[in-house]
Amino acid sequence: MLSSLSVKNLALADDVSIDFQPGLNVVTGETGAGKSMLIGALKLIAGERGDRGVIRTGEDLCTVEAVFALSDPSLVNLCLEDAGVDLCDEGQLIIRRQIKVTGGGQNRVNGCTVTQNTLRNLGELLVDMHGPYDHQSLLKTDTQLDILDGFGGVETEMAAYLKVWHERRALLEQKAELEAEGSVSDQIDMLSFRVREIEEAELIIDEEDEVLEEHSLQANAVSILELGHIAVNHLQDGANSAFDNLVEVQNALNELASMLPEAKEWYQEAKSAALVVQELTNTLQSRISGLESDPARLTWLDARVATYKRMKDKYGPEVSDVLATLDAAQERLEAFQARDEILAGIDSKIEAIDVKLHKVGEKLRKKRQPAASKLASEIIAHLRQLGFEHADFQVLLEPAEPRASGIDAIEFGFAPNVGETLKPLRSIASSGEISRVMLACKAVLAKHDKVPLLVFDEIDANVGGEMGTAIGEKMGEVAAHHQIITITHLPQVAVQGQRHLHVQKQVEGKRTFTRVAELEGDARVEEVARMLGGKNHTAVTMDHARELLRTASKGKAAGKGKAASKSKAAKASKATARK
Repeated sequence: MLSSLSVKNLALADDVSIDFQPGLNVVTGETGAGKSMLIGALKLIAGERGDRGVIRTGEDLCTVEAVFALSDPSLVNLCLEDAGVDLCDEGQLIIRRQIKVTGGGQNRVNGCTVTQNTLRNLGELLVDMHGPYDHQSLLKTDTQLDILDGFGGVETEMAAYLKVWHERRALLEQKAELEAEGSVSDQIDMLSFRVREIEEAELIIDEEDEVLEEHSLQANAVSILELGHIAVNHLQDGANSAFDNLVEVQNALNELASMLPEAKEWYQEAKSAALVVQELTNTLQSRISGLESDPARLTWLDARVATYKRMKDKYGPEVSDVLATLDAAQERLEAFQARDEILAGIDSKIEAIDVKLHKVGEKLRKKRQPAASKLASEIIAHLRQLGFEHADFQVLLEPAEPRASGIDAIEFGFAPNVGETLKPLRSIASSGEISRVMLACKAVLAKHDKVPLLVFDEIDANVGGEMGTAIGEKMGEVAAHHQIITITHLPQVAVQGQRHLHVQKQVEGKRTFTRVAELEGDARVEEVARMLGGKNHTAVTMDHARELLRTASKGKAAGKGKAASKSKAAKASKATARK
């Protein structure tokens, strides 16, 4: 159940905290008092998109926080685990949402930051909301099928069907991709050219650096030879070379050593310098001896450098990328060349999976058919209690082309009055009638639906009198299995609540504020009287209000007694069976 809801700076609510109870929580108040604030806050908690326009005028951000107490948090914990969020501690789940006037905001679950998508996933597990126009969703066949499947418990059969359905869809997408890739001949021509062009380039990963280096040498061969020979001449071969001069220096220092002892070291240094010159000369001669200007080789190197540049510009940026493009083109070309064979294989697989899909679809249908009959009977029983004493209702299933939901087409047929033929529910114009059918569906699903909180926002609009009483009692019946929050203008519904919350506007200074208070005792009587006769209620309306509350209280007590009797009877039956 939803334990509490705190709202700050949302619309007219500056700081509102509301505690809720199990069962039926009714919310009343005059039009425009701010009841929509409560619905807006719950929608934010359930992951709906937050618009900064909802922030209270003059404030920087609004904050909504909900605390849930879950008797069985297993499904919620699975969702939290997938999102990497701390699990519920003793069933407690705390969701906090902030929206900033500057844009953006923050979503936190159990203290951990989460995405809006995680909030939506949690919202689907926690809250089922119905507004004044949401009953129109009942006219959609997808909704009708969801109701049937929820009632029939077809999860296993549906999962098996969906598995095959997704396999079939993947094959169809693969086939469509092959068929939609333009002219096959054009694709083959383009890929063939690409493969041929790259293959003829004969690119090698490490060759480019070698080619560039040799190209540089060949392009400068004449200058290198000329400068090399000049250097050799000055070092050793030419007249007055460095080597000859160092020999003269050695001779002079050798004679000097007899007169100046330290000249011996100078002599050795000069000798070493001469050796260095000689080694340098040998190295230089060796390097340029094999070099010669080769115009033919330079022409080939020019072409090779241009080839590498062209291929990298077109398919690069690196040689490895060009070769990867070649591999991909070859693979794609092979696929296209074998396209007809591949398509034939896909068609064969589709035929086989269609047989399999029909088989699992039939299993799903066999589970749905008895559930459809039973669902219709139970909805009729609830419709009787909601004023349709002679109504007929059927859940019609017909074979259909395979789709994600199965191989069945569904239609809710409804005849509200005696003598009327059964017609599709969507042909009924009265929103009041459709609202009651929706409530009957919810009453049937109450024992099967795992969503703990149902929120009804004025779904009792356009009905009144005895129908209002019937709707209130039916909500109370559903509240035996779910927590319900309902916003209502009907006193017959309001008196059914275990908790009655009143929303009103207050003007303080020059600002308007929304206030929410629990009503008990005389305060609740006065609110019910207001709903019956307006602000200027009389003693008659006050007495009427008290009588409605007394009658509702007796009905709830009787309902509890019946439930207790059924529980005792069930236990006794089980005990007898064990004996």
